[in-house]
Amino acid sequence: MKNADTYPQLVLRLALGIGFLLPVCDRLGILGAPGEKNVNWGNWENFANYTNLILPVVSPAVANFLGAIVSILEVVFGFCLILGFKTRLMALGSALLTLIFGILMAIFLGIYAPFGYPVFVFTGGGILLSCVEKFKWSLDDLAT
Repeated sequence: MKNADTYPQLVLRLALGIGFLLPVCDRLGILGAPGEKNVNWGNWENFANYTNLILPVVSPAVANFLGAIVSILEVVFGFCLILGFKTRLMALGSALLTLIFGILMAIFLGIYAPFGYPVFVFTGGGILLSCVEKFKWSLDDLAT
């Protein structure tokens, strides 16, 4: 990709990073209470219930644990992508996470579910970002 080490990679890093952090803020109630405008969950309980919908083959305790692990990964991916730290690894990890999430949504909620949100766009964006050779305006760039 010509010029991929300039503005496009920065915009993609920021969009993906913020896109991972905002849902975690939502499920922690930071963006507002359940039912408020632009709030999907509004609290951890609503998110845990959703997690159980896309993981019906495991116990609620396991689904809730996995939801917590995914939330931690989303925070790590979000901050690392924004800062440009271990960008290729974070981009691939985020692509894998969203691919798994999208497949689970399609299987247990129906094929439209992952396409109602940009789940596979995140997957593609992560894969695309992992192909960039140089991450200008990043901690990775400062380290070289």
